[in-house]
Formats: sequence, C-alpha cells, structure tokens
Amino acid sequence: MATKRQDGKIKKSTLREWFDSVLFAVMAATLIRWLFFSAFLSPSSSMEHSLLVGDYLFVSRLHYGTTTPVTPLQVPLTHQTIWGTDIPSYLDWIKLPQFRLPGFSDIRRGDVVVFNLPAEHPDLFRKYEQVLPNLHPHPVDLRTNYIKRCVGIPGDRLEIKNGQVFVNGKAEDNPENMQSEYFVSTGVPVNQLNVFKKNGITEFTPYTETFNDSLPANDEYGYIVKTTANRANRLKRYDFVKRLEPVLMQNNVKEPHLFPSSDHIVWNRDQYGPVTVPGKGITIEITNENLAVYTDIILSYEGNADLTLKGDTLMQNGKAVTDYTFKKDYYFMMGDNRHNSADSRYWGFVPKDHVVGKAILVWMSVDPEPTNFLNKIRWDRIFKIIR
Repeated sequence: MATKRQDGKIKKSTLREWFDSVLFAVMAATLIRWLFFSAFLSPSSSMEHSLLVGDYLFVSRLHYGTTTPVTPLQVPLTHQTIWGTDIPSYLDWIKLPQFRLPGFSDIRRGDVVVFNLPAEHPDLFRKYEQVLPNLHPHPVDLRTNYIKRCVGIPGDRLEIKNGQVFVNGKAEDNPENMQSEYFVSTGVPVNQLNVFKKNGITEFTPYTETFNDSLPANDEYGYIVKTTANRANRLKRYDFVKRLEPVLMQNNVKEPHLFPSSDHIVWNRDQYGPVTVPGKGITIEITNENLAVYTDIILSYEGNADLTLKGDTLMQNGKAVTDYTFKKDYYFMMGDNRHNSADSRYWGFVPKDHVVGKAILVWMSVDPEPTNFLNKIRWDRIFKIIR
C-alpha cells in the first residue's frame, strides 16, 4: 500500500511501482509494434532461399504507412490467440473503420511484404481449405500473417510463361535466391551427402523418368531437386550428371485448386495468366473470364452490398452489370520457392488494406534441425538485409 513521505507526497508501494513499470513497458511496446515495426518469424519454406525457416524478421510499418486498428478489443501484444493457448485474444464486439497513415514508400515490385491472409475472409475461407487447411475467419487486422514477394502492382498485366514472370510484356528479374525444381539425370543412385548436401541442396527425391512408354530400357534414373539456379548448375560439373533441366508444368494443363477456380480458365503454376492486377479507378468489362478472376474482390472486399452473382451474371438492383470500376488497390504476391508456395496463384489478390509492412532485416536466425545450441544459430544471417 502507499505511504506518505515527509514532503507530503504519497510514496508508492513496491507492488504499485512494479505494476506501473510493467504497464508502461506494455504500452510502449504496443505503440512501437503498431506504429514503427513488428517482429515476425518466417514459419515456412515458401521464401527459400531468400528467407529460411527460423528467420526472425523486423517488419517496417513506416514504409507503406501503418494502419489503424479495426478490432480494438484485444489483449496487447497478441495476434488471434493468447500466448500458448487456443483462447481468442480479441472480441469483435466493436469494429472501427480502417485508415492508413502516410508512409514514405509505395509497394513496389520486388518488395518482400508481410500481409494479412485475404483467404481468411468470413465469406471465402471455406473456398480455399483444399490449399490452406484449418483456415479460420478473422477480422481484417487479425488474419494470419503471410510473407511473400510482390510481383504485380495495380494496373500490371501479369503472366507466367514456363515459370518466368512477365509484367506488361517484359520478363521480370528473378530474385537472386529464387528456388525452383530441377530433374537431375544421373543414371544410377549417387552419394547424396557428397553431391547434394555438399552443394547446399537439402530437398531432393529419387525419380525415374519413364517418357510415357512401357519400355524399361528407356527409363532414366535421377533426382528431383529443389534449389536455386546457381546451385543446380554446380551439379553439371559431375561427370555422372547426364542432363539437368527445370521441372515445369506444360501449357494447357489445368492445375487443381489454382486461383481462379473456373471452367473458363486453364492455367497452372508455371503457365499462368495473363491477368490484370486490379487497382483503384481501373474499369473492366464483365465477362465470364473476368468474373472468375474478380468476383471475390467485387463481392467481398469492395463493400458492394447491392451486388450479387446469379449464375454467370453480376446483378445490381435487379439489373445486369456490364462493367465494373474498382475502388481499391490490389497486389499479386508470390513466394521465391516457386513450386512450394501457397500464394496469389492459389488464393488471389491482396487488398492494400491487408498489407502490414515491408520486411527489411533478419535480426536472428535459428535452424530448427540441429540439436546443439551453438549450431542452431545461423550466425551468417544475423542482421542480414532482406532483398
């Protein structure tokens, strides 16, 4: 309890001083986390080798401008659940309009961006359960944090040909550490430790190319490896490597569970588009193909309570709509691990109001595999700038 000092002022008890210090620290940390930057853990291999599983990142909210909270009733310094439990950390009794404070940079192609997963929208989450199991709906500011590279900004005409991203007809520079799949023909099994792991390749699977015939003599033994182009090319120096080529899905092959899900579109992860990234003020003609691509946006993200979809027709107040002008900006995001990334190719565009910030720095990196503590720290990645 408090006591009175000789100068007449009330002296706080030790418990009260401790409580005030903790309260101040929580308030300061909450303000910094909301206004300036957040800490983020890279949880999956979708950005390998640019980012690794176990990388701890600083995400700048200042670059694009921080957003005001939509769900104010939440436990400070939490996201979705209370630490170590499945108990929700927020109440959605109050929802505020969202505003974005001024930033000092627009979202650019090539930026590594952290955003809230759009597929957790209450109207859409069941639609994408085949690609993203265990989805749960959350308010926009509390949806699961994802990290990908921006490859398309509003107005871009984006296309993927044989795994290469083209924007507005021009091939984009691939990320330095972009990872793809390759078939390495060896003829016989090889010493995987000396061949693959020695060259920094950790994902490899024995594979036999049958060339779609029934003649065993034509079979070609080898490995499917996931790695960067530079590391794959190192394998060519081995005399037992007969050939090395990218593994790509062919044109006119429809991949299941790809966005958009439509009989009017036959795309896959390596042969995708062309598609125009929607943006504020851009007008599209309402066609079957455009409806397949943009229906989620028009009905779920743009606040169009008076629009409905009846069959293949977009209706407004009982009349068919022939064109539509977008009210918001959107982005197309892809992982650098191009064959192991659930990204915009599978669940669509990212609205700007879902963008959290720009990933700028790896401040710590912990390898989840080694058991020795000293070996778990990836010392060469500490304070590594993200490019």
